[in-house]
Amino acid sequence: MAAANCVNIPMMRQNELINGIDIFDSDGNPVGESRLAAVKGISQVVGSRIVSAAPGMTLLPIIMDKLEKYRWMRELKSIHAQFQVLVVGCFLLVMVPAACSLFPQKCSIQMSTIERFERTKYQDIKSRFVDQRLPTIVYFNKGL
Repeated sequence: MAAANCVNIPMMRQNELINGIDIFDSDGNPVGESRLAAVKGISQVVGSRIVSAAPGMTLLPIIMDKLEKYRWMRELKSIHAQFQVLVVGCFLLVMVPAACSLFPQKCSIQMSTIERFERTKYQDIKSRFVDQRLPTIVYFNKGL
């Protein structure tokens, strides 16, 4: 599950990794695009997805192992699948909001970091701010 998320999300959002995502100043005005912001946002989304699925992948086998020690559970093998789906559903009901709240939807990145790792993107952004002061922190939407 974790490996699938590590591959699937970047593949689905590869356009953002290639071209960058929109970055904004503190007032919400567009500043430019950044591939580094895309990498940061996508990695946070991957982490959130792994955290949301972890209890179902780790705790459910433990719960089933404990329950199968009882005779009544061994006799009701026909309800095991339904029970597991119900438990995973309960885990997701709690874990999806918790995992989504791990990282803010509106993330920030230092302009100096963009300058260090994305020289050409930084020069493009800097050329737009000839008459204005360049923001020190920019913001972006990390996605879900």
